[in-house]
Amino acid sequence: MVTIMADFMTYPLESMTPNEALQKQFNLVDKITNYFHGNEILSRGDLGVVPAINRPIVTQKTESVIADFFHQEDAILLRGAGTGAIRSALHAVMNPGDNLLVHRAPIYPTTKVSLELMGVKVIELDYNKLDEHFDLHKSVNAILIQYTRQKPNDSYKMDDVIRFFKTHLPQIPIVTDDNYAVMKVRKTGAELGATLSCFSTFKLLGPEGIGCIIGKSTPIERIRKENYSGGSQVQGHEALDVLRGLTYAPVALANQALVINELVQRLNSGEVQKISRAYVANAQSKVLLVEFSDPIANEVLEQANQLGAAPYPVGAESKYEIVPMFYRVSGTFKAYDPSLLQTTIRINPYRSGADTIIRILKESIGKVVK
Repeated sequence: MVTIMADFMTYPLESMTPNEALQKQFNLVDKITNYFHGNEILSRGDLGVVPAINRPIVTQKTESVIADFFHQEDAILLRGAGTGAIRSALHAVMNPGDNLLVHRAPIYPTTKVSLELMGVKVIELDYNKLDEHFDLHKSVNAILIQYTRQKPNDSYKMDDVIRFFKTHLPQIPIVTDDNYAVMKVRKTGAELGATLSCFSTFKLLGPEGIGCIIGKSTPIERIRKENYSGGSQVQGHEALDVLRGLTYAPVALANQALVINELVQRLNSGEVQKISRAYVANAQSKVLLVEFSDPIANEVLEQANQLGAAPYPVGAESKYEIVPMFYRVSGTFKAYDPSLLQTTIRINPYRSGADTIIRILKESIGKVVK
């Protein structure tokens, strides 16, 4: 899908259909039955650094399920959510002071902190135009690719970018930030050939603070050794909560995408006054961006909160987020164009239907322009 804004087009990621998402659910449950006894799933798991594996047995089994489900050599659950996963993955494939190739766009703030902590030297390349000036960037030690969009008009496709780098820099490790993409798109970055893919399980209806890395076994084993201490272990009950969230996430997210598509059609048909345009974007999660004909974005957000819409994210698609979220544009989009704060809001339906969002929009706008 391509949607057109006043000054540029957006290229949101293609979501799975509800039927494809249901098959993902079925496949995951099948994998679970291959590794767990039934009574284990009905428990809260074990705790501690079990001898020989140095982590809970249930956590080890969960990691095996995840690796098998995503067709990878290994998987690891670790603390720090998506940010911690990316930080550990980068540390596993490069050294402080190394050169990291990134997309020429605002870097996600917490990822930027990780790069600063490692003293990483950033080399920028426009992933939308990979053939341009590529010879300038061959002294890189690792490559980072964010699956979702860092600026509104990003159009690159993950499979094309990974294929390009594996052809031109076959020995260079590739780390993908799959936050807000896993269980929405058909394949993760690792499934498309990346060395490691990182994501937060909190954004997939899982427990707070637990990240996941999937991919090649050698760097993951290095990460596992770096998280040797007991306090670093993801406990058995947390691992089971990760599996439960992963099971329910794909169908919920596919239905969420259907609601977003319905809203685009209804809002662009003129159903709500003062809206000049509605379009889909991955900013970072797949959301509806609503552009007003007047700079009333902040006032509408204040009214929407009073009418039951969530005014800010918790995990931006966590298990706690049920009512629709009406919020400002994302930090990377704001860095790209600060004026969006005055004219545009993002809406994530979460578990709500289109009618609820239309009602809140109409009433919010009505209170502002009255």
